[in-house]
Amino acid sequence: MKQMMNMPQNLSMNAPFGLPSTSNPTSAGVPATKDRKMASAEHLVLDLSNPDLRESALLELSKKRELFQDLAPLLWNSFGTIAALLQEIVCIYPVLSPPNLTPVQSNRVCNALALLQCVASHPDTRMLFLNAHIPLYLYPFLNTTSKSRPFEYLRLTSLGVIGALVKVDDTEVISFLLSTEIIPLCLRTMEMGSELSKTVATFIVQKILLDDVGLDYICTTAERFFAVGRVLRNMVAAIAEQPSS
Repeated sequence: MKQMMNMPQNLSMNAPFGLPSTSNPTSAGVPATKDRKMASAEHLVLDLSNPDLRESALLELSKKRELFQDLAPLLWNSFGTIAALLQEIVCIYPVLSPPNLTPVQSNRVCNALALLQCVASHPDTRMLFLNAHIPLYLYPFLNTTSKSRPFEYLRLTSLGVIGALVKVDDTEVISFLLSTEIIPLCLRTMEMGSELSKTVATFIVQKILLDDVGLDYICTTAERFFAVGRVLRNMVAAIAEQPSS
């Protein structure tokens, strides 16, 4: 927004007032391009509130989320948008057990999760996201055990949202996660998940252990300490048994 408020660089002091200089013809297109991108993002975010347009909007926003500056605040502050994303999540709970999740359903909810990851990683929306307890909506996905690709993709994308929260060192984030069942959920994934899921789950546990509050939590009881130690030991043993490349 600060860049939008600054005087355009293509106004020359030697040019008549209000007439752009031709010395830098490309600079005039930069704000216009940003305006078009923002308008496109706003249009797609509005489409999320329409059930008939939501699937297409989810796909486009998830693919282009890196291109839209400040998409996270736009998602959070737009009326009904977060509710629409949560609706996408809870509507597939019934197919988690027994496991009947289709690839189409998995892709659609993972697009919604990708947008939530965008909100979780933005400094202006991270704590709002946390205070709304939105990570709890993802835990049923982490609690699944099916190794089919739709479920694995769902677990990996859900872990990505939690990983985005812990990526920035913040004791408040760690304290919130420790008040939930994130540790046993991550330990389960480290034992039975795919290589990528194991990597992200291990990263989350590592970030928790690197925080004083997290380390104190793990070491408070022998049960927690040995649970983490057992899983890490088994992972190291499994790696040691793999043939060297």
